[in-house]
Amino acid sequence: MMSGVVDTTHRAAIESALATLDLETKVRLLTGQDYWRLPAVPEIGLANLTMSDGPIGVRGVRWSPDHPSIALPSPTALAATWDPALSLLAGRVLGQECRARGIHILLAPTVNLHRSPLAGRHFECYSEDPLLTAEIGLGYVAGLQQQGVGAQVKHYVANDSETERFTVDVRVSERALRELYLVPFERIVAAGVWSLMAAYNGVNGAPMTEQDDLVNGLLKGEWGFDGAVVSDWTAARTTVPTANGGLDVVMPAFAAPWGDKLLAAVRAGDVAEELIDDKVRRILLLAGRVGAWDRVAPAVPDSEVTTGLDLDGAAREIATRSFVLARNADVLPLDAGALRRVAVFGALADDARIQGGGSARVLPRHIISPLAGLTAALPDTEVVYAVGADPRPELAAATGLEWTPVTTTLRDAAGTALYESSIDAADVRWMGELPDGVDPAAAATVEISATFTPSVTGTHQLAANGFGDLVFQVGGETLLDEPVYWTGDDPLTTAFLTPVERRFPIEAVAGKPVEVVLTHRIYPGRHGFVTLTLGHGRPVADDETLLAEAARVAAEADVAVVVVGTTEEVESEGFDRTTLALPGRQDELVARVAAANPRTVVVVNAGSPVLMPWVDDVAAVLLTWFPGQEAGAALADVLLGVAEPGGRLPTTWPRAMADLPVLSTTPTDGTLTYAEDVLIGYRGWTAEPLFPFGHGLGYTTWSWDSLTVEDGSAVVTVRNTGARAGREVVQVYVGPTTAGGPVRPARWLAGFAGVTAEPGEAVTVRIPLPERTFQVWADGGWQTVPGGYRVEAAASVTDPKLTATVDL
Repeated sequence: MMSGVVDTTHRAAIESALATLDLETKVRLLTGQDYWRLPAVPEIGLANLTMSDGPIGVRGVRWSPDHPSIALPSPTALAATWDPALSLLAGRVLGQECRARGIHILLAPTVNLHRSPLAGRHFECYSEDPLLTAEIGLGYVAGLQQQGVGAQVKHYVANDSETERFTVDVRVSERALRELYLVPFERIVAAGVWSLMAAYNGVNGAPMTEQDDLVNGLLKGEWGFDGAVVSDWTAARTTVPTANGGLDVVMPAFAAPWGDKLLAAVRAGDVAEELIDDKVRRILLLAGRVGAWDRVAPAVPDSEVTTGLDLDGAAREIATRSFVLARNADVLPLDAGALRRVAVFGALADDARIQGGGSARVLPRHIISPLAGLTAALPDTEVVYAVGADPRPELAAATGLEWTPVTTTLRDAAGTALYESSIDAADVRWMGELPDGVDPAAAATVEISATFTPSVTGTHQLAANGFGDLVFQVGGETLLDEPVYWTGDDPLTTAFLTPVERRFPIEAVAGKPVEVVLTHRIYPGRHGFVTLTLGHGRPVADDETLLAEAARVAAEADVAVVVVGTTEEVESEGFDRTTLALPGRQDELVARVAAANPRTVVVVNAGSPVLMPWVDDVAAVLLTWFPGQEAGAALADVLLGVAEPGGRLPTTWPRAMADLPVLSTTPTDGTLTYAEDVLIGYRGWTAEPLFPFGHGLGYTTWSWDSLTVEDGSAVVTVRNTGARAGREVVQVYVGPTTAGGPVRPARWLAGFAGVTAEPGEAVTVRIPLPERTFQVWADGGWQTVPGGYRVEAAASVTDPKLTATVDL
């Protein structure tokens, strides 16, 4: 599927090239030449090896308005499909995008586990279960590498939260590492992934960029990984320990500790030249596989690469298949022909949160909001909208008919335009390179300009959001001229995750245009970090008035759809959450709408679990994650029954934070101890969750007809007993029936299979139960625990349908 095997011709070419390189060139190859690329060596035919952030899109070497990318649903959404084939499609789509942009390596997938729902990058990981994480990750990597694009599986290992992420030392038992956190990496390495990223954090006393035991010993030794180990960006802080600890590539060029320091270390005998040669071999092997080295044929010939994939169609399919119908009191699917008026509520209904916050953000070609999707799908129905509650602490980027046109311009010190582009929303972020043809030394300012023609008279809020030297002018008047510098050793966090908003009330008259200009003065040598947003908020009533209006509108509608969710300020890379409660007054909005209309459907637009104090009072709850650019179209498909909500929960959703077996992500004196050992997620639950792992409803019904265990597999037959075609996910759990032995959960996921069937049709699936299913890590190896085992075919971890037993 994604073999790591390389023929003798490739190996011979590596040795031949290596023999011609001097030490200086070899060392130079090991560090990024800039933010995204490794150096080229033309004398041996080696081109720049170019990397890009993922995992939902391909930003490329620059982050600019004229460089849009597909925006697929979040990794939690992809895992919610429980479909490795759909994950493979996501990988193929992104592989096609990579090739179109000249990207050789995509920095994805993230296969860390959902240890705690407070983790800031929870949405960027797949699941609390290692097997589900591995299966979805395998599909994604296969899809990418079938396109000749290398995956970079990350973040190795135990990088499961964000607090003190650069320095935290995770203390975790060898058993928990082997049975949980290493499993997805082990499976993906065995399948032949081409590169791997070493994490920021430490594990059991040593940083992962210096981890001789876990990198040299386990990864490269025991597992036989032949790819390149790349540092997370700025994660490498030392010279000799990182070189000897198994790291092959330091990224980026900014603040890299290798180069001349590594060269001196080799000459001093602190780092063996044989180690340098091994690192160069891995880089040449990687470059050859992805077609960046002209002395060998790439792993995937151009004739085998898929082109012409329907990107928007794939994004829409993944979204619909990921949505989890958590509750349904016979209200969904809606009958479009019977709907006279549909009321839609929530700021996120109009300004969809399609992706999580952080360095992996992309600029999509378009975004279909829930409101726009429903309006388009219901041309004969009155769709009315009321905000009700707005959880966003900062103003959204200016966009729409009031702001035409919006332009971004790069200028030199004399004010001459070096680059100009129209943009849909007043949001510009660069991380890496400036646009083609722009001399970084000449670029002095980045500017967003627009003509603002308000549609209503009143007090509008305008905002300058960013970092650096900012100048904000409205109607020719300078409202802001102020520098903001980053602090600490993480410019990324300041620049992209926590930029500062300055807000200004503006008295505006409907139809009267106002010129607005927001300028960022570029620091010399720091053109690679630019974040600039011009925010706008229309005149709004106070919260109580908005909530009362929502209740009135809801009472007059046939059905009410309330879109609630998280914001970038509470769910993002760079920090962990402090609560699972929805921000703002969204809970109150749901309660008031539900009290006014018993046919209330709540759409939860969040990448990870949130609390739902109103859950028993609403007719339906649909979890849509961060659904990508086709959010509204996919939502309309599912609500109206054009498509079935195909998702099942990849992680447990709680009723209360106190119920969670693992919650805290805050280190103590720099150390975060995984005291729960192997009992994370559903494995450690003792309370009844709100929605259990594996849960999800559909639009048909199923009977579970038979379960047998034959030749090391669970054989399950299910039948569609409903009136329409549908999909079910057959989950198989295993648990011990014999007392004694090591501490183990009551049950754990052993395998799964998705089935589709027409009304009345029966389907039989065979789900393997490999030896590892019945093993624990003990005494330095995998040990089969003898005794009796319960094998359950289930619709979720708490909903077993059929049971069989086996004895070992």
